[in-house]
Amino acid sequence: MPNSVESNPIPANIQCLQSEVIYRRKLQGIGNRINSADNLDEILVHLKDEIIKLFDAERITIYVVDGRRKELVSRFKSGNEIAEIRIPISCSSIAGFTAFRQHVVNIRNCYDTMELAVIDPELKFDKSWDQKTGFLTRQVLTCPVVHQKYLLGVMQLINRTNNQPFSEIDEHSVQELAGILGIAIYNQKRMMVNRPSKFDYLLDHNIITLKELERTVLEARQRKESIESVLIRQLKISKKQIGQSLSQFYRVPFIEYSPNTPIPGDLTCRVKPAFMRSNVWVPLKVENDCIVVAIDNPHDIEKIDRIKSIFKQEQVKFYVALEQDIQNFIKLFTPDEKEHAGIDEILSRLQSEEQEIEESECGVGEGDSAVVQLVNKTILDAYARNASDIHFEPYPGKENAVVRFRVDGNCFTYQTIPWNFRNAIVSRIKIMAELDIAERRKPQDGKIKFKKFGGKDIELRVATIPTQSGLEDVVMRILAAGDPIPIDKMGFSKPNYDRFIGAITKPYGIIFVCGPTGSGKTTTLHSALGYINKVETKIWTAEDPVEITQRGLRQVQVQPRIGFDFSTAMRAFLRADPDVIMVGEMRDKETTQIGIEASLTGHLVFSTLHTNSAPESITRLLDMGMDPFNFADAVLCILAQRLVLTLCKECKEPYHLSRQEYDELVREYGEESFIRNLNISFTPDLNVYKPIGCEVCNQTGYRGRLGIHELLMGTDSVKKLIQTQARMEEIRCQAIADGMTTLKQDGIQKVFEGHTTLLQVRKVCIK
Repeated sequence: MPNSVESNPIPANIQCLQSEVIYRRKLQGIGNRINSADNLDEILVHLKDEIIKLFDAERITIYVVDGRRKELVSRFKSGNEIAEIRIPISCSSIAGFTAFRQHVVNIRNCYDTMELAVIDPELKFDKSWDQKTGFLTRQVLTCPVVHQKYLLGVMQLINRTNNQPFSEIDEHSVQELAGILGIAIYNQKRMMVNRPSKFDYLLDHNIITLKELERTVLEARQRKESIESVLIRQLKISKKQIGQSLSQFYRVPFIEYSPNTPIPGDLTCRVKPAFMRSNVWVPLKVENDCIVVAIDNPHDIEKIDRIKSIFKQEQVKFYVALEQDIQNFIKLFTPDEKEHAGIDEILSRLQSEEQEIEESECGVGEGDSAVVQLVNKTILDAYARNASDIHFEPYPGKENAVVRFRVDGNCFTYQTIPWNFRNAIVSRIKIMAELDIAERRKPQDGKIKFKKFGGKDIELRVATIPTQSGLEDVVMRILAAGDPIPIDKMGFSKPNYDRFIGAITKPYGIIFVCGPTGSGKTTTLHSALGYINKVETKIWTAEDPVEITQRGLRQVQVQPRIGFDFSTAMRAFLRADPDVIMVGEMRDKETTQIGIEASLTGHLVFSTLHTNSAPESITRLLDMGMDPFNFADAVLCILAQRLVLTLCKECKEPYHLSRQEYDELVREYGEESFIRNLNISFTPDLNVYKPIGCEVCNQTGYRGRLGIHELLMGTDSVKKLIQTQARMEEIRCQAIADGMTTLKQDGIQKVFEGHTTLLQVRKVCIK
């Protein structure tokens, strides 16, 4: 039989040698990674577990020297019981003693006072940290971190996992590791002195302290977040302050995210969203023939070269932005792939078509999916942003078309569209609104029921208007859906509310709501109808178009093209047993006469007028040829209305009115009326509110709109003046004597109530 070979056990001395080789190899690997690291704090976070495992320890703390206070402060540590440890450089603690004497200390039991006295009679163990944390310290190995005779800190290991003391090998190894750390800390300090920081502005202006910044940097690395996001969340530093600091460091402008930023579809279609997200940059606009790009680090040469290679023939201008803001821009410009296709994707498909769309006759059907999706996406985005109107504005030549939204009364650019698709988009909208796509010389009106085209339940009123160079503008009004706003939420003052309710609950008479386009006249009328809409009341409405629908109302869409106008509808209503009639607008003498006659024969009539004030409405109607006696008998009240921007509730701030500002408000209100109606005395602590700006209101300081009102009641005194066809100024003075507050007066009252500002009131009121 062949001899069997038995495996001989490895001698203990060889096993020990192998273990030591492995130990040295691990120690050397840790040292190499510290030496090659660009960022010391970041590498220590990654190496923490390896260092603890190498020494079979439970915890590690690395202290650095605070020279101003002559203290050790924990720069890096395991254990989360205490955020920061500060100890004096003295014999009152083991780490402090190590720094003070500058030699290694290895303690078997730190609670053994005899062992401490053998090392040094003055050495003490600070038990307070164990008492605060509940952690029991037993074995301690500390080593000073020194470089070129300069004390930089202390490295401390706590508790062997096997409850045995740290060995001599551990002492040598910790000294070697401390030497490597000393070089790294020294180099980092030297770099910090010679190299400016992107947060120098915050430090120089005492917005944050160096200690707070160091703590923020460490927390950001541990959480794997940006330093800027931790500054905003933890220290409540504003984006503007951080932006100022970044702008000063990078020497480029800072830009902040706004959801109203126009979508640069012609730029984003050139690059994939995933590429922008991973590299943290996004094109924003074209400004002075330069493409403006927001980037998180304008000093990243490699990233900048890649961006310039994408926009080869054009100049690129860089702005700095916060990483989260850039991601928000990308999300705004390129929505989630699971949802509807983004503007960039749609425009990419349009531009990738082999044949350019002809500028002459450009009709689009359901098959032209890119154009269809572009129009659908625009409508959905407008609806999501609470826009009231969508404006499509083509320009002559090869200038790009512009799409603008109107939100809270103000227009802003939504996106630009390449010039060669302008006719295709107009044709698509005309098809949806059932208009004549071949007719470009005359204005056309129509309506889109968006649900028919696979979208949300949205209705839009469409108006096309021929402009220069054979082009057409399109304006789409998004019609309100859902229940009307309750009348007590319309912003009426208490006196105006009581009087208006008294008028709309009368059995007969005529009520007018006046104001310019977009001042909320139809909304107010429907709120009034909603208040009196009961089972026992028959209400007919004639509108062009029907913007707000209410259950219980019988609503009619007039169609002047076929001869079914307001006057025809009024005559039909009078044969249909009405209690209340609402006419969208008194546009002509015939409609107005029928309305007045209906109010005199036992019906309550509502309508609107395009006039600037309530007294002007009377003179306008008399100028139209109304019989002054019939009109005087019929009129119950005339309500003039405007909409003002309201202060954002999240960020508005009170401030003390100066005497000069108070006197100006009193003067604009009218001194006698101010004392009679408001009677607010000036005091040093009299407060009104001012806009600040926050993320909720897109940094504007305003959010939403509120009605201001001028309610002229049909009193006996006013009726007499109507019968004598008195001048408008006489009617106005009498209405004020009867208790009417003007639009500006109602607006100033809302300034004192903290709803808006005098600037916004002045924008919509002349006097």
